[in-house]
Amino acid sequence: MYDHLGLKVKDLDASVRFYRAVLAPLGHVADASGSGFGPPGMPGLWLYEHAGASGGTHVAFRAADRAAVRRFHAQGLAHGGSDNGAPGLRTDYAPNYYAAFLLDPDGNNVEAVCMEAR
Repeated sequence: MYDHLGLKVKDLDASVRFYRAVLAPLGHVADASGSGFGPPGMPGLWLYEHAGASGGTHVAFRAADRAAVRRFHAQGLAHGGSDNGAPGLRTDYAPNYYAAFLLDPDGNNVEAVCMEAR
């Protein structure tokens, strides 16, 4: 659906550390610039330092399985994120919607979701 997303962040170094940690369990890596993330060779999320950044964006990342969702959440808490919804089923979205939510260092709501049937 989209080609890429850009997030304005207050502290680029802190945000790069956070996204590097939370996206690794989902198979995403940083590009050569260090501020673009995605599958190897295909960055789709770009971080831009901006003094006026204030969060408020929601970005959901697809996870391969529920274990990756749990690792995403744990890595986020260990690298400057705040819990915004522990890993678990969200049956109000769909019967097999398994997700976790974090607030990144700028207050953006980031999610990992897996729709695997159990």
